[in-house]
Amino acid sequence: MRAALPTKLLLLSVGGALAGGFACSPNATEYGPSGTIEYKPNRPELMPVTEAEPYTGTNEFVLEAQSKHRTGLDLHRNVIVRTCGPTQGVCHNQKEYPDLHTPAHLLEAVNAPCNVQPGDPKNVFDGCEQPGDRLAIAGSHEVEIGYVSYITGDIDYGDNKMPSVDSPGLHIQLHDPINMGDGQNRTWDDARFIRGFVENNQLSDVTFERFQTAWYLIENGTHLVGEVNEYQVDRVTELLAKGITQGDINQNGTYGARDATTYSLLRAGAPEQSYLIGRLRGDLKGVKIPGTRMPLANQPLSIADMLGLYCFVQGLPTQSGAVYDLDSTIDYKNCPWAMNDPESLNLLGNGATWLGRVKPLMESNCGGCHGGEKPQSGFDVLSEGLYERLLAKSTQVPDMPFITPGDPANSYLWVKLAAATGIVGNQMP
Repeated sequence: MRAALPTKLLLLSVGGALAGGFACSPNATEYGPSGTIEYKPNRPELMPVTEAEPYTGTNEFVLEAQSKHRTGLDLHRNVIVRTCGPTQGVCHNQKEYPDLHTPAHLLEAVNAPCNVQPGDPKNVFDGCEQPGDRLAIAGSHEVEIGYVSYITGDIDYGDNKMPSVDSPGLHIQLHDPINMGDGQNRTWDDARFIRGFVENNQLSDVTFERFQTAWYLIENGTHLVGEVNEYQVDRVTELLAKGITQGDINQNGTYGARDATTYSLLRAGAPEQSYLIGRLRGDLKGVKIPGTRMPLANQPLSIADMLGLYCFVQGLPTQSGAVYDLDSTIDYKNCPWAMNDPESLNLLGNGATWLGRVKPLMESNCGGCHGGEKPQSGFDVLSEGLYERLLAKSTQVPDMPFITPGDPANSYLWVKLAAATGIVGNQMP
């Protein structure tokens, strides 16, 4: 069905059609078949496309990357969609943060915070931690919040007793000791949760939430425990649902925004500070990135793919208010990784040794599922001791070791990869 024409445009069209044989109005002839309808579109101006001078060297990986991933749009279409969000509604396609399934979403990842939906706090990278919200109580000064946890159970302290770090209640770890005044370590009062907001280019502190209860200070004033009685459970649930920004959300004692190099999902001009690249590699500059390596169940990036990603991020403008453009060509000629050592971006390893080739090959192709705290089938390829585990009995066919030296046909890992007779479940990877 066609959409209805705007009323004015419809009248002009009808008037013009009738003007040839009928006089609809004194001015009908000016809308005749030979006339024009005045229309001034209000369209945004497109940014000029930048054409980088092409790489003219002989390195096969750089030439392949330049041919396959000429622009940021090519990189998104050929690499990001295939690897990160190929299926609607799963992975980084409308489900997991960050959503990467459209070019616009890829641009939103530039200089965006990482780990804003951490799941397991232990998987949060220090470089992704943000400045924590602040807390004040009983007229105290404001102190940055490290992390918050709620332990359910009946209150078994009060009066002359003090809670411990394991007691039921609302636990708030603080960066610095807080002072309730006069050396007090307990009070009944409002705890105010404070955050800085920008409005009209002005930064102001706002108390965005409060919780009133009996509070206890332990661990030299850096740990606050609030009573949560039965009638307060819903209130605490509501408080936690508001989303308190925690400066040490992984609870390892490092406040990332203060004490670590700050990472973004993709840091303009700095691939080695881009968290997404770290998740693909498993580490950056020797610093291990926690969590399962990506992609989980899709083909790992080739050297040309990684080179395209590195050089794309390297070429993003870093000045304030910069406009990021996916139509312009990626500058391979001046990209440090293209000029110096593209082979260093190989996720699959080099040579034919255990450490140089086999271990990286397994980590890249298998680590997405067979790694982390709950590796599938109990087979972990990412933690220490992999070589020794490969010589042990397999979990799916206990009579057959993962690897029997000199005997591929009796090595369950090889049998599983080759889909030979006797495998349990699906062929890998």
